[in-house]
Amino acid sequence: MKILVVNCGSSSVKYQLFDMTDESVLAKGIVERVGSDEAFIKHQPTGKAKMQTKVEARNHEEALKAVFDSLLDPDHGVIKDIGEISAVGHRVVHAGEKFSGSVPITREVVDALIECQDLAPLHNPPNIMGIRACQSLMPDVPMVGVFDTAFHQTMPKEAYLYGLPYELYERHKIRRYGFHGTSHRYVSARAAEMLKKPYDQTSVITCHLGNGSSIAAIKHGKSIDTTMGLTPLEGLVMGTRVGDLDPGIVLVLCEKLGLSVQEVVNGYLNKKSGVFGLSNYLSNDFRDLEEAAAKGNEFAKLALDVFAYRIVKYIGAYAVAMGELDAIVFTGGIGENSFEMRKRVCDRLTFLGIKIDDAANMIKGKEMDLTTPESRIRVLAIPTNEELVIARDTKEIVARS
Repeated sequence: MKILVVNCGSSSVKYQLFDMTDESVLAKGIVERVGSDEAFIKHQPTGKAKMQTKVEARNHEEALKAVFDSLLDPDHGVIKDIGEISAVGHRVVHAGEKFSGSVPITREVVDALIECQDLAPLHNPPNIMGIRACQSLMPDVPMVGVFDTAFHQTMPKEAYLYGLPYELYERHKIRRYGFHGTSHRYVSARAAEMLKKPYDQTSVITCHLGNGSSIAAIKHGKSIDTTMGLTPLEGLVMGTRVGDLDPGIVLVLCEKLGLSVQEVVNGYLNKKSGVFGLSNYLSNDFRDLEEAAAKGNEFAKLALDVFAYRIVKYIGAYAVAMGELDAIVFTGGIGENSFEMRKRVCDRLTFLGIKIDDAANMIKGKEMDLTTPESRIRVLAIPTNEELVIARDTKEIVARS
């Protein structure tokens, strides 16, 4: 069975084609600048040379047609007929409370996702466009929706409710939903395997650290809390996102800067804050910040210190909330590759009995136990694989249908 995994952004289409007989990746790539005259595709067939080609992609349907053309290309393709694709798995960011797991995509599912657009105005509309484009190009191929928010639907009310009038939750579903659920689910399950414990008896704190970052407390295989909230703006300080914030600051900024609430939220809190803002607009790339901090740049050092502090604070809170802890997991671009950030965090957690193996911690991008045998709590680096989770869910659901 071959399964295509699709992740549509507002101006991009990411994809991977899996052969589920051995879960190998046949090809992967991305169409960028969708909607412009400068659209192009980067296509990487496994075992063959990478190609980059200018394409016509005025919309997501044309972008996906370019994907299919690449998969079928005589030189760079990996299939001979589009009919070889048995199913398509779609990443969808926000499903609200509609779905607590992956589902076959029907008209009713799409209608439910449209209802959630207000909760994820930057993400859900392109996700829906991708679904409709695939349905147009592959009308007889089953589609499955896999949701970022679904994994966190196990959070108890005391974790997901805000201190707002309850009627706002009842009428408008204003609550904390959490994101990066597919990543947290994958690495927490892998952590249990590495620890040689049953998933439903393992308690881990997973740190998905990248330009967008979140932490989750996963007790006995279920998410009981996570840092992101109604939107992906809450929680950790991130690349350009502010994270936790006194809401009164929004009103102060509106008054001081003469801006609307929308301009403050989109212009400042989403795009000019985080380590980018804290570093005095030096960079939102942690590699740049670590290099600048090593050369004595105080703004870069400050940004990294704030980022690390917020991670440590949440790890401590979640350890208490769970009442037990087997491991801390680092994943995402920073979590998998920045040994400096992992050390910054773990050096503040020695009171938990954590002892880092400095040699193991220097390794980047590989699955590793970063602790010494004496460490009371394991610290693991696990590269995430959200696409594989989507492919597995798709295969399972299609097999049941």
